[in-house]
Amino acid sequence: MKSSSKLTAILAVAASLTSLAGVQASVAQENPIDKLTPVTNEMLLNPPDSDWLMWRRTYDGWGYSPLDQINKTNVKDLKLVWAWGMSPGGRTQETPLVHDGIMFLQNSTTLIQALDAATGDLIWEYKYDLPEGVNPGGERSKAIFGDKLIIATRDAQLIALEAKTGKLVWKNSVANSKFGFSFSSGPIVANGVVVQGTTGCGGGQPGGCFYTGHDVDTGKELWRVHTIARGDTPEGKSWNGVPVESRYGGSAWITGAYDPEQNLIFAGVGQPYPWNMEIAGLLPKSSDPNVTNDALYTNSTLAIDPNTGELKWYHQYLPTDSLDLDYVYERMLIDLPVNGEVRKTVVTTGKLGIIEALDRTTGEWLWAKETVPQNVVASIDQKTGAKTINQDTIPKIGETTFNCPADPGGRAWQATAYSPRTKALYLPTVEFCSNTTVQPLDPGEIYTGGGRQTYARVPTPDSDGNIGQVRAVNLDDQSDMWMYRQHPPVTSSTLPTGGGLVFVGSLDRKFMAFDDETGEKLWESGKLSNSLESFPITYSVGGKQYVAITANWASGLGRLQSLTPEIKLPKDNPATLYVFALPD
Repeated sequence: MKSSSKLTAILAVAASLTSLAGVQASVAQENPIDKLTPVTNEMLLNPPDSDWLMWRRTYDGWGYSPLDQINKTNVKDLKLVWAWGMSPGGRTQETPLVHDGIMFLQNSTTLIQALDAATGDLIWEYKYDLPEGVNPGGERSKAIFGDKLIIATRDAQLIALEAKTGKLVWKNSVANSKFGFSFSSGPIVANGVVVQGTTGCGGGQPGGCFYTGHDVDTGKELWRVHTIARGDTPEGKSWNGVPVESRYGGSAWITGAYDPEQNLIFAGVGQPYPWNMEIAGLLPKSSDPNVTNDALYTNSTLAIDPNTGELKWYHQYLPTDSLDLDYVYERMLIDLPVNGEVRKTVVTTGKLGIIEALDRTTGEWLWAKETVPQNVVASIDQKTGAKTINQDTIPKIGETTFNCPADPGGRAWQATAYSPRTKALYLPTVEFCSNTTVQPLDPGEIYTGGGRQTYARVPTPDSDGNIGQVRAVNLDDQSDMWMYRQHPPVTSSTLPTGGGLVFVGSLDRKFMAFDDETGEKLWESGKLSNSLESFPITYSVGGKQYVAITANWASGLGRLQSLTPEIKLPKDNPATLYVFALPD
C-alpha cells in the first residue's frame, strides 16, 4: 500500500509538472499579434479610443484622443515605461500607428517594425532597400487597412505588407526617383482607396507633382490629379503663358483629411519653384487678359473625390508665392459657428501662422486669424481672403530683405491639433525673423534646398527671447485662450486628450504636458536623447493608457538652433521612441 501510494503521488506530481509545462509553453508561444483584427471601413470612420489608426488619428485631422486615464490630476506621476532605439541613417518625423495593442513603427531607413505596444518587444520587421543615390529619411506617416500596412517610400514606391507577418503583399512604382520624385508623408485610405501625394517635383523635373488614388488590394493606380494646372482652362492659363514643361513646384508632401459625408479628400499643395518669379516665368505679368500669374494649384486646398479623382473645388491662399510660404499642412474638418450659422469648415494654417477657414462644401473663404508676428502680408480682404503682399519682403538678387517669419516658418510641418473639449486649436509656433540674401537659381530649383539662400536668423522685433510657443485659439470666435512661451523652439506637434491635457515636445529634449484650458505646465520629462521633432500619439492596451513620441534631430526645425546656440544636441543624431504611462 505504501509503495502504491508513493507511486500515485509521484505520478500526480509528474502530471502536475507536465500540465504546468504545457501552460508555460502555451504562454511562451502566445504572440499578441495573433489577436490582431482587420481594420474595417467602420473602424476608420469611428476608431476605437484605444487605437491610433492614421496620421492624425481620425479622418477629420484633429489629432485628438478621447483617452482620459492620464489627466490633469495624475499626469505629474507620468513615468517612462519603455523605449526603443531606432535605426540610424536619416531623419525621422515618425507617427507610430497602434491597433489591437500592436505598434507599427517606421525607421528612417525604411525599416518597418511591429512591436508589442505594452512592452516594446519586437514581433517582426521588414526592410525595404532604397536604390543607390536615394537619401534615407523616414516618412511622417503610414496607413493600415484590412490586413495590410501601407507604406510610402523615399523612392516614390507604395508597398503593402501583411500586418501580422510583415511579408510583402504588393509593390507599385508611382513615380521615378531618378527625376527627384519622392514621398515624405504616407497615404490615407478613404472609402477603400489609397490616396498618396508626391514631392520632389522641383529637382529639375518639370510639370509638378500630383496626388494619386490606388486600389487597396493590388496597389494599381486608379487616377492622378496634377497639382500644377494644365489645359485650356482658366486654371491652366494661370501660369503666365509658361508651357507645362517649364512649370515647377506644387509639392503634395503632407497627408490630407477625409469627409465621408461628402466623400471628399481635402489635400494641401505647396509653393511654386523657384523663388524668383522672373526665372519661373511668372513675372512680368502677361498682357493677355485671359492669362494670369496665380500659378494654380500651388498653395491651395484641393477637394478630390477619392474614388474618381475628380477635383470638385479648390481654394488658393497665396498666389505667385516667392517666399517659400507653404500652405501644404494638415487640413482639419470642424463644424464652426460663422456669423450665427454653423458651417462645415476646413481649417488650415500655413507657414505664416495665419489660421484660415473655408466652407468645405463650396470652398468659400470664411475668415483668417493671425498668430505669430509676420511682415509679409500687409492686409487680408475680409470677404475673399485675398492677400496684399508687403513688397519690401520680396527677395531680390544680391539684396537683403527682412522677413518675418522666414524659412522654416512661424509654424512648420509639426501639426496643429483641435480639441472638442475646449473648442480650441493648439498650435506649436516659433517667433523669429531673418535677414535674407538670395542668389540666382536655375529653373525648377528650390531656393531653400538649392543652397542659394543665406539666412541670418534673428529674433522678432521687441522679442522677449521666448522663441518657442504653444498657442490655444478658440475657433468658435477666434479668440486667444492662452499662450505658453519658452526660450527653446517648440518642435513637435501638439496632442490634446480627453484627460484635459496637451502634450508637446521641444528642441531642448523635453516632453511636456499642459492644462488644455489654462496653459499651465503640469508635467515635463527629464531630458531625452534628442530633440523632439515628430508627432506624439496616445493609445491604450489592456485598459492602460500610454503616450509615445520619437526623439530625433535634423528634421527641419533644428535649423533654428542658430537662435539658441547654447542648446547642444548629439552629433550622431540618435533616434529613439519613448513611451510613458502612469505607475501601476
